[in-house]
Amino acid sequence: MRQIVLDTETTGLDPKFGHRLVELAAVEMRNRRLTGSRFHRYLNPEREIDAKAQEIHGLSLEFLEDKPKFRDVAPEFLDFVNGAELIIHNAPFDLSFLNMELGLLDLPALDLSAIDTLVMAKELHPGKRNNLDALCERYAINNSRRVLHGALLDAELLAEVYLAMTRGQESLVIELDGADSFGEIGSFERRLVVQRADSDELAAHAEQLEQIDKASQGACLWNQSA
Repeated sequence: MRQIVLDTETTGLDPKFGHRLVELAAVEMRNRRLTGSRFHRYLNPEREIDAKAQEIHGLSLEFLEDKPKFRDVAPEFLDFVNGAELIIHNAPFDLSFLNMELGLLDLPALDLSAIDTLVMAKELHPGKRNNLDALCERYAINNSRRVLHGALLDAELLAEVYLAMTRGQESLVIELDGADSFGEIGSFERRLVVQRADSDELAAHAEQLEQIDKASQGACLWNQSA
């Protein structure tokens, strides 16, 4: 199974008010293992960044002015996520920005049925803080590098959080690293041979049953069912 863990940083809280992406990152997992393949871009939002948003991610317009615009990276991004299951923390937020950006380019929207780790966390830990820092602490994941929010680091941390939250749900196939191992199991099972008892073993078994029958005064169940 191919999964993409995705995160974004933005100029503000709502694309309906013209806010845009400033950073986009996605990391790939196959069969619950990070492959090292990733997509990461800083983006020129072509607008000012809200002060509160800049406090969160630390990205300034000055830093972003020479970076590509979303339209420049959209084909590569879509190719990277194509066919994969998306994993996002607070998925409606990130997807609303991505689909707004795609809509501006007359490109199809991303599937809204992504795995939302925030929803998962609330179900697993009702009444508790379930932001990324809290989840890293809860699952003993080292997030000491997370001084500011950053899409790439957050996607990598979220991948670890997701694996920790879903540990125990792996099938036998996943535990044994995919279909090849499953094939080996199937071959092993097909090679099993039934070993029949020989005449000496049958005689010894009959003698044992006779002794049990005598000791139990004829109450030996095995003899009765024979």
